[in-house]
Amino acid sequence: MGMFTGNPKQEPLHYGEVFGLWSSLTVAKGSMVAYQVYYNHAGDVDLRKFIEDVIRNVLKPSIEEIETILKKNQVVLPPAPPERSEADTERIPVGARINDPEIAAAISKDFAQGLIADSSMIGQCIREDIALMYGQFHMKKAQMAAKLLQINKEKGWLIPPPLHVDREKDSK
Repeated sequence: MGMFTGNPKQEPLHYGEVFGLWSSLTVAKGSMVAYQVYYNHAGDVDLRKFIEDVIRNVLKPSIEEIETILKKNQVVLPPAPPERSEADTERIPVGARINDPEIAAAISKDFAQGLIADSSMIGQCIREDIALMYGQFHMKKAQMAAKLLQINKEKGWLIPPPLHVDREKDSK
């Protein structure tokens, strides 16, 4: 067993874990800035609250956790884009604004991609603490994705694909 006995936090990271941590940190930092822009463009109060919640409870904590691990393992952090200041939504010209349904769709896409990335990271980890951390990230994203799905339905922003109706079943 050698180096793989005892506390997983004392075990070395393998190259896949380092790359996965570094990559997900890069994405999280980019998402933070994108969501600040979305917040500035969003007109719907529920969507704005949702975006604030994602930034505060999903993105910032994951950035902090990943940075801590990378620093402890002496891995240089990726560059971070500058945070965006708050802007008055009404001062953004209508033709230049990102519409609420577009914002919700983009965030939904991000969650879908994030769930897959987190699952992949869990599967390649040999350190239990890293796998568990990504399991927690996965759970938070799944919960937020479900909340956003509900918002999309309530606001009428969800455009479903053609629905399959079993006509034989309905005729019986």
